[in-house]
Amino acid sequence: MHSAPASDAVHLGPHVQTAVKLLVVGHFAVGKTTFVGTLSEIRPLRTEEVMTEAGALVDDLAGIRDKTTTTVALDFGRLTLNERMVLYLFGTPGQQRFTPLWQDMTRGALGALVLADTRRLGQSFEVMGVLEEHGLPYAVAVNQFPGAAAHPLDEVREALDLLPETPLVRCDARDPVSSTRALISLVEYLLNRTGHLEHA
Repeated sequence: MHSAPASDAVHLGPHVQTAVKLLVVGHFAVGKTTFVGTLSEIRPLRTEEVMTEAGALVDDLAGIRDKTTTTVALDFGRLTLNERMVLYLFGTPGQQRFTPLWQDMTRGALGALVLADTRRLGQSFEVMGVLEEHGLPYAVAVNQFPGAAAHPLDEVREALDLLPETPLVRCDARDPVSSTRALISLVEYLLNRTGHLEHA
């Protein structure tokens, strides 16, 4: 997996034949905006707004008191997989009140990467439930926050009640190499399941 040269990054390569839509989902403040921004070869589209006191009354800020902005529509980025294929990354809002919005975003998507935080694993169930309800395959990446316990992945798998075939990896959404590996785990899973990426 590689990015287009910086000078050409705004425009698609002349040989691109396949565009694949992937979602980056997860609960509130799990690192979706950071993840999309880290991987995007173009300047990512962000719809972040400053959090208000009213929002603080409905959003769970436990353990994330330093968070001052939140995504209110979507994050969008692009990553060229190879000269013939490009990935479009759609990061979704994490708050429960925005669930109907990102349910609509599942249309046309081939899969999703679920970002999870071991300090708030319980908040991932609703996200995975929506994906399963829409029949959208997904992989899970544990975003390793500073100071968070690095639980063994087999324990995380059991806690999330993941199927054996569901990919589960650890990543740092700030790190391009780590984030790329997490995305590769989803792409390989989709290829092994259906081969859709080859024929999309």
